[in-house]
Amino acid sequence: MAALSAAVNKLVSFWTPNVHFVRQYLPYFFFGISLTGSILKELDLVPKTYFSSSRNALNLYFVKFSWGWNLALLLPFVFLSNSYNRNLLFVFKRLTSLMVATAIWYSCTQTFFYIEDITGTCYETGTMQTVREEFITKAECRKAGFVWNGYDISGHSFILAYSTLLIVEEMVPMLHLVQHNQKRTAVLEALYVALNAIMVIWIWMFACTSVYFHETIHKILGTSFAVLGWFVTYKVWYLNPFSPGLPPHYSEPKQHE
Repeated sequence: MAALSAAVNKLVSFWTPNVHFVRQYLPYFFFGISLTGSILKELDLVPKTYFSSSRNALNLYFVKFSWGWNLALLLPFVFLSNSYNRNLLFVFKRLTSLMVATAIWYSCTQTFFYIEDITGTCYETGTMQTVREEFITKAECRKAGFVWNGYDISGHSFILAYSTLLIVEEMVPMLHLVQHNQKRTAVLEALYVALNAIMVIWIWMFACTSVYFHETIHKILGTSFAVLGWFVTYKVWYLNPFSPGLPPHYSEPKQHE
């Protein structure tokens, strides 16, 4: 318990002076990584590593199930961190922000799959010259053991950037709970540490995607969808009354002169 609380306090001491800066410039950070990584990839300046294979453990056990990880950690965290001095209606409204985020995630990923299907062609493995016209979707083509070549907007760039932006926004209440010495449960503290840890994984895997996979425009488009989903919700819609609303104590406290 003491070690967990100490870890939370250290994380909060980092986030408190930096959270405004991070929330403001994190989208630019992702675009910067995507562009820089793409340049390094095109120039072939990054050597092959464990993470240049899609079979690496972080990809297989975390990124492949990234939205499940997000919900498993954020659902209880949002419930607990938004419950202090708030009624259940407010907590329920805040939980609907995760329903909105899930709808954005599902809509975007399904759109990417659809675009790849309607723009793609099935080829025999190897030469990539013999077309198999009987297969009209990526799933059918790959199930038959062939290769599908379509317009592949980077789902990894989208989900990893969007997940990180979402987590950063929803973790803010913990800063204020610590600053105001609110009693915190071990479960809430463990969730906060876990969210910070998984956010590091998402950023690292986003960087790996940038330097090892996809074409530049596909990564930029995936990142753009992530930033757009975050901006429309947290910067526009959630400022209005008829919305899930922003996390409590979302605004930076004003400085007294």
